[in-house]
Amino acid sequence: MTMVLGLLITGRLLAQTPDAWPMFRGNPALTGVTPARLPANLALKWTVKTEGAVKSSAAIVNGRVYIGAGDGSVLALELASGKTLWKFKATNAVECPPLYLDGTVYFGCMEGILYAVDAVSGKLKWTFGTGEKIVGGPNYARSGNATRILVGSHDFRLYAVDAATGKSNWVFETGNYINGAAAVANGQTFFGGCDGVLHVVEAATGKQVKDVNIGTYIPGSVAVSGSRVYFGLAEAEFLCVDVQKGATLWAQKNPSFGFFASAAVTEDRVVFGGRDKKVYCADPVTGKVKWTFAARGKVDSSPVICGDKVAVGSDDGRLYLLALDTGKELWSYEIGRAIDSSAAVVEGHLIIGSDDGGIYCFGAAGPDGKNQ
Repeated sequence: MTMVLGLLITGRLLAQTPDAWPMFRGNPALTGVTPARLPANLALKWTVKTEGAVKSSAAIVNGRVYIGAGDGSVLALELASGKTLWKFKATNAVECPPLYLDGTVYFGCMEGILYAVDAVSGKLKWTFGTGEKIVGGPNYARSGNATRILVGSHDFRLYAVDAATGKSNWVFETGNYINGAAAVANGQTFFGGCDGVLHVVEAATGKQVKDVNIGTYIPGSVAVSGSRVYFGLAEAEFLCVDVQKGATLWAQKNPSFGFFASAAVTEDRVVFGGRDKKVYCADPVTGKVKWTFAARGKVDSSPVICGDKVAVGSDDGRLYLLALDTGKELWSYEIGRAIDSSAAVVEGHLIIGSDDGGIYCFGAAGPDGKNQ
């Protein structure tokens, strides 16, 4: 029987299957969890080189990989072979992870333009302009017959745009840059930014539900599980906040380093990376640390929980596969350049980008430990 991860999103059940990773962190709540599994021993299946650093993370749907690059290109690749199916050229670098939804791929660029292109042909459908660069991936929310694409910008605003037409539905203004993607759960969207505030907004209307003052920069995306929101700060803390109470439930502190990566959250674990070169696994309710793993460089790549394993990249140029229970290193691969991209995982395959301009696909190794 196929495993399905069910998430209640704006009143509808979104099924995330082992064969689909349609957006940054895999699902609208940005939990970074998939029922897909990876073997303990991976081999490099293929590599595609671009002309710029690949900080974007991939979306994988229907056997196709969608990913952006620093040269301004967004590529559609065949998952099995790495064959380029189409290439779309944006006006500037694309660090933003694409969103696949209903046959369309949505992504932003560093010039502040949100694009919608046909997933099969790569043909442009529409564009929407913001006032500054877009770094965080688009998300979406449905209400009645309406589907809205949500995206933040360095112009201090979160935008809701009609998915079909690219017309503005509403705009929510904050006090500073919005760096990460906005999470969506139960009809609300959750996000932070350089104004040091965790914002909770109605996804259908843009009406403010609650603001929780955090006091310092929130550099990445948040993950939502029930009333709890998990995220890192640029200054020395990773937090769990109860948005109903408007209170911090626990904090993992590091006096010298910040937490820029997004968290992966299950019922009994939260996994996150830090600029202290460590990957942490903690109890999501109490914050008690279960284990840590020491990489050789800062961990800005957001961990992914896939079955009983954790996949994560590091600034040390290595991709790691860790045991979820213990944090033990099961496998690693040295790319050689920093990995800011986060893994996208479907059954038996992992896609990740690197600052060397490469897009890498890993899958099951043969008996000799090499590609089979």
